[in-house]
Amino acid sequence: MVNKNITSLLEQEAEAVRNIPVTSGYEEAVSLIVEHVHDLGGKLIMSGMGKAGQIAMNIATTFSSTGTPAFFLHPSEAQHGDLGIIQHSDIMLLISNSGKTRELLELVELTRGLEPDMRFIVITSDPDSPLAAEADICLLTGAPKEVCPLGLTPTTSTTVMTVIGDILVVETMKRIHFNSRDYALRHHGGYLGSKSRELSKNK
Repeated sequence: MVNKNITSLLEQEAEAVRNIPVTSGYEEAVSLIVEHVHDLGGKLIMSGMGKAGQIAMNIATTFSSTGTPAFFLHPSEAQHGDLGIIQHSDIMLLISNSGKTRELLELVELTRGLEPDMRFIVITSDPDSPLAAEADICLLTGAPKEVCPLGLTPTTSTTVMTVIGDILVVETMKRIHFNSRDYALRHHGGYLGSKSRELSKNK
């Protein structure tokens, strides 16, 4: 017998993805990433706190594995020297559901003290938040309601953040013409490594 509660949860998550606002900001964000990383030789630096930070870390590793060097910078560790990873040609992508995360706002301030011209892409639910105000490009989640029965635990919001990250990764891959041979060079082990080598041989 199908559990109707589970079906409802799946539908709520799917509906949140369908309602992600689609704007020109996606193309603009990809253009900035390609410009700074692939044209200027910089890197994409991702950051976030808590669950949003874990999503940022995942997006960073996916970018790196598909030809766009990216790093996760923990906003708290940045205040203890890790800010030194930042260089002039880099670009930053920050994730905060509320857009009010203190550590990220402090990270923006500290980064501008080191590199005043740093460009920021922000993923958030609130276009009027302090972090959105600091962004060159703001990608909105659509502020989906969490499926958590308390309405507190990041659940639906993190699903949407992940999808937005996937869109940026895939569109960047297309823009830089990343192919199976490029993929194989970065994946030496496991099933994906063997599959990518097989695909590259057949081309």
